Amino acid sequence: MKNVFVSATCLLAGLFAASATLAGDLSVIVNDAAGKPVSFAVVTFTPNGGAAPSAADKARSFTMAQRNVQFAPYVLAVPVGATVNFPNEDRVNHHVYSFSPVQPFQFPLYGKGKTHTMTFGHEGTIALGCNIHDSMSAYIRVVNTPYYATTDASGRVTLKGLPEVAGNLMVWQPMMDGASHASARAVTIAKANAPQAFSVKVHQMAPMNSAY
Repeated sequence: MKNVFVSATCLLAGLFAASATLAGDLSVIVNDAAGKPVSFAVVTFTPNGGAAPSAADKARSFTMAQRNVQFAPYVLAVPVGATVNFPNEDRVNHHVYSFSPVQPFQFPLYGKGKTHTMTFGHEGTIALGCNIHDSMSAYIRVVNTPYYATTDASGRVTLKGLPEVAGNLMVWQPMMDGASHASARAVTIAKANAPQAFSVKVHQMAPMNSAY
């Protein structure tokens, strides 16, 4: 009888811990000062105690392609430790590079059907360019949290399975005003969460033909 009581107690404790760990979803809306939706904004939630990206998330397939003489997507969010593929799906050759202090690199001229990979081990922003086509630009946002997503054309995103804790909710977009190109606020996640709305100033919208 004693063993049954102990087992039941452990089960209840485990269920309580699980419910405290995963609280629910949080919807975020990002608009510019005129009320227009802001796409390609990376939204992250970081618990105050921190939370490392999972091994499964790092192992996902991430792609920054070259297509129609542009990078696709315009902004790619990845967790620290993820590997990104850089396939050339274009009709012309490209020379991909980044001078960003977080992780500078370059892939010398390569043509259609060829690809390179790069693992990003540090949090921050990687600005990309092509040494052949100056009009090409894109960004990889490397985040150190498992809770992140990128807004779509409607400026909306939903962060799923957040823990029921206090933390920092941040919106980053490369064209946002300010040195950090970001806006953040403290939030406390509950089982039911009202949508969070951000109104931000941006210099220009994302390229219209960049893939989501």
